[in-house]
Amino acid sequence: MRQRQLELRVGATGAIHGDLVVPDGARGVVVFAHGSGSSRGSPRNQTVAAHLQRLGLATLLFDLLTEAEELDDRRTGHLRFDIELLAHRLELAVTTVVDDVETRARPVGLFGASTGAAAALVAAARDPAPIAAVVSRGGRPDLAGDALESVQAPTLLIVGGRDRQVLDLNETAAARLRGEHRLVVVPHATHLFEEPGALEEVARLAGDWFSTRFAERTAARGAGPR
Repeated sequence: MRQRQLELRVGATGAIHGDLVVPDGARGVVVFAHGSGSSRGSPRNQTVAAHLQRLGLATLLFDLLTEAEELDDRRTGHLRFDIELLAHRLELAVTTVVDDVETRARPVGLFGASTGAAAALVAAARDPAPIAAVVSRGGRPDLAGDALESVQAPTLLIVGGRDRQVLDLNETAAARLRGEHRLVVVPHATHLFEEPGALEEVARLAGDWFSTRFAERTAARGAGPR
């Protein structure tokens, strides 16, 4: 298993940084978009990423904002809800793994939490070709707005059973998805899935979803025109 840091230039505002982990023979790569006020060091996303790595999937966890933007956002909180900005940064990360020598030609998935889920869905709608699957953990897919109707990638929405407000928002958003999708409720879990076994269930669900969709994408490529 190989790990290295990536730097993605984002114009005059500086750079965002990510951690790419590639298991031997990786069968796909999952790009993570963290939630509002979080970072690539999110322990919850790190836990899910470790599970995916054990399944033979590469992962990229990266900071959506530059250091200067992070400082500004801590004071104002406005950038964490700028879905267009976050989706654009996510698109840059997808382009990076599509072009990277270790991850190119492999299926790409997006894993988003909170506002990062909205960014993942907007990015998947805007440039659907590389995206084989999307998973949302306690996400705000409603913030993706009209982009929901253009998402083609199979989408899994995971919500805690005790996260009632977010569950309602996910149910409303799911009704707008035109592509294949599934809403799974983890019983007794709250927004951060801090209850015993809750986060492990998220990781299991995400691992199954990505593994299945990546296998389907790989098989479809192999069955292309000859």
